[in-house]
Amino acid sequence: MIEGMEHLPTTQSAVTALRAVAEEYAVEIEVTDDIGADQTSRHMAAGMGVTTDADGSLTHEAFVEFGGVPRVSVRLFHEGDALITVENVEFPDVERDDVPAFLRSVFGGLAHVHGRRFPPGYRLIVPLPGDRAHKEHVSMLLLTPWLSSRVR
Repeated sequence: MIEGMEHLPTTQSAVTALRAVAEEYAVEIEVTDDIGADQTSRHMAAGMGVTTDADGSLTHEAFVEFGGVPRVSVRLFHEGDALITVENVEFPDVERDDVPAFLRSVFGGLAHVHGRRFPPGYRLIVPLPGDRAHKEHVSMLLLTPWLSSRVR
């Protein structure tokens, strides 16, 4: 385990950690829970009234939206990963344990946009503990005021 990272074994533990991050940075948070195989996005083939996976576990996903700027949402999946969206830039397959550190980086001002002159392009870079970072392409046409303010 990387220093400064916490282990989040369940979706509920991740939601609790995200509530703490929201409180730490004084941002509003809204959580929507989807519980049961018939409700979760990755189990659409579940039969009518089927709420558990084949192994008998109860699936739990959550969609978390944070208020204010930047616009941030997190979709926590039962399998232990998350889809984080920052100002319409999607970061798929983020490990659930990395989500709180990712959000601290965004809300704490460490996330930045790297611009290139040739070929022209932008990448949103979100640093994490342990000299790791998540990087995603940002279309020049989709630069929001918040993203533009983070260009280096």
